[in-house]
Amino acid sequence: MRNKQELIKNIMEKAVNGNQLAGLNALVLKDGEEKFYAEAGYANIEEKKPFKRDTIVRLYSQSKPVTAAAAMLLIQDGIIEPYEAVGDYIPTFKNQEIVEKGVRRPVREDRPMFIKDLLDMTSGLVYPFINTPAEVGTGKLYDEMIERFSGDNMMSTMEFAERLGEVPLNFQPGEHFQYGTSADVLGAVIEKASGMKLSEFMSERLFKPLNMKDTAFFVSDEKKERFATAYICNGEDTPKPYAGNNLGIRDDGNKNAFESGGAGLFSTIDDYANFARMLMNGGTFEGKEILTKRTVEFMIGARLTPWQQQDLYSWQCLGGFSYGNLMRIMKEPEKAGIMAGMGEYGWDGWLGPYFVNDPESRTTFLMLTQRTDYGTGSVTRKIRNVIFS
Repeated sequence: MRNKQELIKNIMEKAVNGNQLAGLNALVLKDGEEKFYAEAGYANIEEKKPFKRDTIVRLYSQSKPVTAAAAMLLIQDGIIEPYEAVGDYIPTFKNQEIVEKGVRRPVREDRPMFIKDLLDMTSGLVYPFINTPAEVGTGKLYDEMIERFSGDNMMSTMEFAERLGEVPLNFQPGEHFQYGTSADVLGAVIEKASGMKLSEFMSERLFKPLNMKDTAFFVSDEKKERFATAYICNGEDTPKPYAGNNLGIRDDGNKNAFESGGAGLFSTIDDYANFARMLMNGGTFEGKEILTKRTVEFMIGARLTPWQQQDLYSWQCLGGFSYGNLMRIMKEPEKAGIMAGMGEYGWDGWLGPYFVNDPESRTTFLMLTQRTDYGTGSVTRKIRNVIFS
């Protein structure tokens, strides 16, 4: 009889001993009940701090499902709806332009960017790179944001979104899928629609009801002792500490006026487990309804259109998945390169945190680590194949 727990522990220890990861932890739930927890390696190698259950990490893009849930709260309350134009909330998005193949033209009047485009990454918004005017313009905005960290005039969530509205899009909204700053703009929409800062709205409607006591857009001084260091790992040499503010997220964990809906949250494995439990339980947590059952079904049942799906096919390791509401969602398990159930959903982050709920088996798997450019790495896939086999 295979001992899954021993297999997972061996994978984790091998990853640390082989300098693939500095440290990590993993948690498996079944119907919301804990079945397995393990940890290995260090949250800080230099200070010999072990990676523990209460270690706080930068979630980066694993923030996105939380931002999607925040939007669902406003949708189920009738405050926003997916086919509203983003320009109704952020005026700079009313007269946007597109640059495609060197040609600049306005966004179609009859098809502006919708809130749904922000949820599905079909907005034309991009992350920084060097290939297109949209990517270059977005990069310059991030550079300015980071430069302003040292002053007393940091760039806010809303300023970032307003300024993005002046940068040309990569394509006409709805025509393609491209991963980018959509969730950050959605955070600004949530602020405008709710009349609250994104952090305040999430704290009131999600973090407090879900007892996510260590989840926020910064790490307070009294919790810094538990804050993990991010590392650059090459699988050969001892991991090297990372120093940088990728995507405008402060590596030091200090307060940031930019509360990034796409990448800005800091959290622990148990806090995120409560969020996962709520979704797996149809929106209810410890007897409290956070989201309605129908809202959760809407949130986890999305998929791209056939023409948008073509863009996702180029993303390695996402075979069988579609995308919607800021998560990958399994639609064709027979095309997957991992063992996965129909309808499983979740996401990961730049430093390797990973979340999946599998409604078929009623299983949740969470893994936290802090390795640059990791996303869903080989170690993650090995562990989840043990779990879901």
